[in-house]
Amino acid sequence: MTKGDISVGQRDEVRKLGFLLIDDFALMSFASAIEPFRAANVLAGRSLYEWVAIGVHRNGAAASAGLLVQTQHLVGADLDLDTLFVCAGGNPAEFADEATLQWLRRLARRGVRIGGVSGGPFILARAGLLDGHRCTIHWEHVPAFRESFPQLTLRCSLYEIDRDRLTCAGGIAALDMMHALIAAEQGRVLADKVSDWFLQTDIRLGTGAQRRSLQERYDTANAHLLTALELIEGHVERPMKRRALAQAAGISVRQLERLFAHHLDTTLDGHYREVRLERARTLLRQTAMPIAEVGLASGFQSASHFSRQFKERFGHAPLQERPIKVKTKIRSGRVDR
Repeated sequence: MTKGDISVGQRDEVRKLGFLLIDDFALMSFASAIEPFRAANVLAGRSLYEWVAIGVHRNGAAASAGLLVQTQHLVGADLDLDTLFVCAGGNPAEFADEATLQWLRRLARRGVRIGGVSGGPFILARAGLLDGHRCTIHWEHVPAFRESFPQLTLRCSLYEIDRDRLTCAGGIAALDMMHALIAAEQGRVLADKVSDWFLQTDIRLGTGAQRRSLQERYDTANAHLLTALELIEGHVERPMKRRALAQAAGISVRQLERLFAHHLDTTLDGHYREVRLERARTLLRQTAMPIAEVGLASGFQSASHFSRQFKERFGHAPLQERPIKVKTKIRSGRVDR
């Protein structure tokens, strides 16, 4: 983060924050986002931050763990805010409440800084608030986000602070982003104290990776295999040929097959197919793309072949993977009813 990313404000002013909680939000992400500001107040011995919880419905907001969080205001309220964070989880691609989207746009026009946590960036993108800004989102939502908003500059980072837009991948990454905000607004000494308060001994930069490395995920240090795994994950829509994969990994196809069998207990084709089917499953759950398009986006050349492979792997047809709520067709960030 540079000084151009966020302005350093007057440290004696109380900053007013809003947290818009979308049903199925993750408590971990919400707590990681709000608790650093409480700690800053306690450690500073005065009120540096004030906050309110905002809901879409009058009966509060339901977290993914089933707990109901009481909210003080409803979407549409005329609130005096410096920053609003949208906290969402579950399947944010389903959220298309126009009243909420319009309210977010009004706040942005008034100069309120807008942030999204975990699945929150999906809702910001749906409102058109991320156009021309860097952004990030939880890795689980990346495939659906890219399909829905191909025009946006998405980075698979922990958090992004780009002028008046703040996006965070969620989970404990919110602690890292809030450390950066508190450091910019109140000074690094207090921000470091807040991190110590939460036993956060490793403060990560926004550019950090969201997931463990391939080496850790697959428990292998074989450079040839890791090269192939990276290429497979990066070429889902247009799968690479076996020979091209082996060539890029610097070994023969037979040697590469042996590595997959020895280290992953599967075949090269079997692993590639698994990666593509998991991508398809994510798109089915988080977008309203036609099933044939989901198949194409996952590297299958025909709908019939895709359906057969999917049913063989998961035991049911692709249509049965669809959540009941997905009834709208989403294309390039617009919802067509």
